[in-house]
Amino acid sequence: MSTTPASSGRPLRLSVVVPAYNESGTIETVVARLREIGLPMEIIAVDDCSTDGTGAIIDRLLAEGRIEKGLKHPVNRGKGAALRTAFAEATGDVVVVQDADLEYNPSDLPMLLEPIRRGEADAVFGSRFQSGPRRVLFFWHAVGNRLLTLASNVFTNLNLSDMETCYKLIRRDLLQRLPLTSDRFGFEVEITARLSQANARIWELPITYSGRTYAEGKKITWRDGIAAFFHILRYNLLPPGGDWRSH
Repeated sequence: MSTTPASSGRPLRLSVVVPAYNESGTIETVVARLREIGLPMEIIAVDDCSTDGTGAIIDRLLAEGRIEKGLKHPVNRGKGAALRTAFAEATGDVVVVQDADLEYNPSDLPMLLEPIRRGEADAVFGSRFQSGPRRVLFFWHAVGNRLLTLASNVFTNLNLSDMETCYKLIRRDLLQRLPLTSDRFGFEVEITARLSQANARIWELPITYSGRTYAEGKKITWRDGIAAFFHILRYNLLPPGGDWRSH
């Protein structure tokens, strides 16, 4: 197991990946909230061919020095593709995805980083279904998330409470070895399967969560949930070959 930089005396640096598709109303606020938490970090924003001016905002944030890297897709390729583009550019010790909306609270990140800093974890999941405060929203969304997590757990033999969470902090040296292929919302299923197959040490901690309604811009639908069940079968039953599992 690799030694974390913190165990050798220096603080961990976080690479925060912000995938954005038509998030012009929130992305600047998200970046400001990330800067407020005071962790050493680089922010990598990826515009997935937005049509609402999100790309121009990312360009301005980059020019003002408020983010370290601004990347763009010339065509819309999906969240998973945007994440893979950013992961390849990450240079921090630990990588985390921060959705460009306001559903996840960056003030939770220092707490989530702790098990990795102590050298006890390779990845930390922030659970929306443990004891953290959360906005009360859709019953069937919660049921769907729990069913997907249960199905994933059956194949990975993990006891996660929230496989679909956006907040997954992962050691960069491990993340960049994982063979990731998902272009869209199958990413959460795939990354969980790959971490399990790599025998990663995974922790789970409660986070705060303020979910959006569809009127506020939520994009995931029931169709994505159905697709996720097929992704669970695909990524768990058909893992790629190679020596990427040793770490």
